[in-house]
Amino acid sequence: METTEIEKSTSHILIEIIEYVPNSVVKKTILRKITGNIRVIAIDTGEILAEKISSFDTFLQIIEGRAEVMIDEKSNMLQTGQAIIVPAHTSSIVKANERSKMISTIIKSGYEGSLL
Repeated sequence: METTEIEKSTSHILIEIIEYVPNSVVKKTILRKITGNIRVIAIDTGEILAEKISSFDTFLQIIEGRAEVMIDEKSNMLQTGQAIIVPAHTSSIVKANERSKMISTIIKSGYEGSLL
């Protein structure tokens, strides 16, 4: 399902490093560190990225297609080039209205003193 990080010091075309799989959500790690991670995600038409509540802010950017990002039940329609930040400790669901690819970035730094 998910493979190792992509090669460093090499140029990449993000929409080409991950392929759609019918009726599936596919994730590929670009970079994984203790302080956060970056993934590219491909979602087939009609599929849903399962509900998630992260302890950290999550930056989502659509790099191909259109998707609905639900944040605490509020709908946000995003298309290629648009992005949104899902605040920490809030519920989020991503629904692909058409085949969609996105970048998901989580930065954990800055929450070290949090009691949550």
